[in-house]
Amino acid sequence: MSAIPVITSGSGTAELVQGLERLQGPVTVIRRCSELSELIAACQSGLARAALVEDDAGELTASLADRVAAAGVALVVLADDPDARNRLDRLGVRHASRNLDSPALAELVAAAVLAMESRGQGPGERSSLADPAEGLRHWELSGESGGAGSDEKPLRQGSLVAVWGPAGGPGRTTLALNLAAEAAAAGSEVLLVDADTYAPSIAAVLGITDESAGLAQACRLAEQGMLEPAALKGTAVQVQLKSGRLRVLTGITRSDRWLEIRGTALARVLAQSRSIADITVVDCGFSLEADEELSFDTMAPRRNAATLVALEAADTVYAVGAADPVGVPRLVRALAELESAVPSASPLVVLNKVRRSAAGRAPERQLSEAWERFGPGRISAFLPADWDAADASLLAGSALLEAAPGSALRAAIAALANVPADGSPKRRRRRAAATK
Repeated sequence: MSAIPVITSGSGTAELVQGLERLQGPVTVIRRCSELSELIAACQSGLARAALVEDDAGELTASLADRVAAAGVALVVLADDPDARNRLDRLGVRHASRNLDSPALAELVAAAVLAMESRGQGPGERSSLADPAEGLRHWELSGESGGAGSDEKPLRQGSLVAVWGPAGGPGRTTLALNLAAEAAAAGSEVLLVDADTYAPSIAAVLGITDESAGLAQACRLAEQGMLEPAALKGTAVQVQLKSGRLRVLTGITRSDRWLEIRGTALARVLAQSRSIADITVVDCGFSLEADEELSFDTMAPRRNAATLVALEAADTVYAVGAADPVGVPRLVRALAELESAVPSASPLVVLNKVRRSAAGRAPERQLSEAWERFGPGRISAFLPADWDAADASLLAGSALLEAAPGSALRAAIAALANVPADGSPKRRRRRAAATK
């Protein structure tokens, strides 16, 4: 086998590099980088197959590790501190002691390259720049969600629901909140995540005054390899409903904070959420544009990566649109974009704000006929335009099942969530428990 070209970063690697060069064996060092940003650029040049980094060389985060992997370069980090090694385990990064002798280090580098290439990640074969969700798939498929070398298994493997729709206020947040509330009232452990990087509103709708931006905190922990179930629970706000309890990861507090919601970190947050909740409901943004194609800075974060990652990871995707002459064609076009951006998604179409004044005397029939002619698939649910119930919910800062329990809108969402709308919350929880 030809020599493996390696790039290094960190002053502590100098002695190891000399040892590797003296071997004149399977590893050859082609470049020494002074900082991690230079190392990332060298990885993306396609010249190297492995990167050897000292843990003290800089801030090695999940996003940086994913950039290295996206370039088809195997990463090995030198670390001796137990806390640093544990952090690297949680990031799924291969590591070794600084005291490792040169032959053993060369063998470790060769094994890392072989492992990467066995996953079909050779140089230039793929790039997470074109696929923001690639980091999540690699992390899950390689079994790294519990940390490299960890035998721990998550306490549960909950489901992930994404609520998405085009621009124009079709009702994404209303549907996400009430689906989560209905599931919580039925006795499930539920985590509601506000991943909208344009107009997050879950906190405002629920009257949460906490300005901490829980999702941003969780993403920071994920970037550092410090996101554990207890930490994720700690960043979530607990919202006590009369009929249950929700955990909520609030969204960013200002639109310019979208930089804190990186796709790689969010992928780890969502994967970890499955271990603390039976159901995770994600309120997504509208845009599916692959904004990395508009940037010459390959290290720049992607604003739409949060939406794309959530849709890619979701077990169920609800695509919600407004039931009017503007909203319906807008949803049809958006679904075509969704099919192109996230081919694995099979969305359930929900038409919201259904009313005779906008769709005709028999609105559901009229909308169904129009959809058969122009829309893909079929409509899964019609949600009535119940303005009074929606306003009552906003005024109370709560879900429909508390603010307007007898409303038509609440009944329609409960049916969509496969939760009975009749009976007391306690009876519903007992009924759910009896069926388990």
